[in-house]
Amino acid sequence: MTLAMSWDEWTQHDGTALAERVRNGELTPRELASQAASAVAKVDPALSGVVELFEDVIADPAKDGANLSGPFAGLPFLMKDLGPTMKGRLQEMGSLLMRGNRASADTFLTGKFRQAGLNLIGRTTTPEFGVCSSADNPAVYVTCNPWNTDYTTCGSSAGSAAMVAAGVVPIAHATDGGGSIRIPAGVNGNIGLKVSRGVFSLAPHMSDLTGLVSIQGCQSRSVRDTAAFVDHARGPAPGEFMPFWTTAQPYSEMIKRDPGKLRIALSHTWGDYTATPEIAAELEKAGRFLEGLGHHVDYALPEIDYREAFAAQTTCYISNFAVVIGNMLAARGLERPPAQLIEPINIRIWEHGRDFSFADRARMQGVFNTTSRGFGAFFEQWDVILTPITALPTPKVGTREYLTISDNPDVLDWFGNLWRNFAFTPLANLCGMPAISMPMATQDHGLPLGIQAIAKQANDGLLLQLAAQIERALDGKWNDGKRPGVHVAPN
Repeated sequence: MTLAMSWDEWTQHDGTALAERVRNGELTPRELASQAASAVAKVDPALSGVVELFEDVIADPAKDGANLSGPFAGLPFLMKDLGPTMKGRLQEMGSLLMRGNRASADTFLTGKFRQAGLNLIGRTTTPEFGVCSSADNPAVYVTCNPWNTDYTTCGSSAGSAAMVAAGVVPIAHATDGGGSIRIPAGVNGNIGLKVSRGVFSLAPHMSDLTGLVSIQGCQSRSVRDTAAFVDHARGPAPGEFMPFWTTAQPYSEMIKRDPGKLRIALSHTWGDYTATPEIAAELEKAGRFLEGLGHHVDYALPEIDYREAFAAQTTCYISNFAVVIGNMLAARGLERPPAQLIEPINIRIWEHGRDFSFADRARMQGVFNTTSRGFGAFFEQWDVILTPITALPTPKVGTREYLTISDNPDVLDWFGNLWRNFAFTPLANLCGMPAISMPMATQDHGLPLGIQAIAKQANDGLLLQLAAQIERALDGKWNDGKRPGVHVAPN
């Protein structure tokens, strides 16, 4: 197959640049889709990040309703196999139980993607129901990190992170219920923004009240792609239960200006959980870099009950997933999760959470409230909290203590294992705050390490401004300008 451009040229373009070339008549949406499909064929055998490509919309990008005159002009876009549905397409959620599950309609956000000009060309891997840290079950698939395939991509936006990092597409769909955009962005060298609650719609199946911690978003390689994605996909569906944030100016314009001098609080210890000395040193290095950009940087942290906050977050996950699994069982006339079709920890989550009471949820929501108020008070004095994206190094493929195929009999102990590594991301979901992972640092074993910035509710634009300022200071060279070993155009 003759490609529209060389692989080096392909990866030198972000999504905004590719869309501009389509508008200028230099490329067609079909050529972009064909190049992306060839990229999947080139790297996915080593990574296992794509579940399925849709050959019909690769051949005809307008077939499913992509608005080729929209701002993304037919840019190929991979969808995580979880969350927004695509009419007539499979959505199997990383689960053997869901094999053959086909959506009857687009969700509201899917329609926003299509209207923005994104061509939804396929599905990417996720752990079962988005639970846990990696898409790593040999009975389904094992997604590997393009920087070193001995290591995991983390998750749950595993395949999307791998495909963006490997140069397959410049931007891909991701979701985040406790770090699932930011963590894989951080360990794959991408940009990952979790927006505030009240930006992206979960209609029609949920609202920001029923979803509570769940957020949609993307993985990207440039700040302007992420900004444009938020600009064009944000907004409420009719009948939203909660109000949605609005902005005086599109983020795509806002990021052209540096933020003013910011008060940035560093932290690598949250309650019982602390980063390794090596990761803490990378955070301090990032802090010094931001001081060099003119910001005030010091160590500080909100005064909240972290132990209670993590316990409430655990209650939220267990009760939410127990309901999700229970609904799937009811739809199939099953009384219990079949052990041969649902992974062991997810069965234990269902068992532990199916009898949670309204009083249990009310206590949880009370802690959500006090925690959010504590962060809110902190942000009266500080603009940004800066943390590492993880507390521990990225695990190797098959590290079962983090996986839902674990044989850990105690589901609370299993969640405790997760928090020891992924302590810094979930409380932003609990409080509805925006947070972004930026590929500014490196782990001892050579994999990327994201640096996370968190801001108060609705200050998503400030985080994007800060990220854009950093990107300009780095001359666009995130990850020190390096590419992963598995890449469409390797170093």
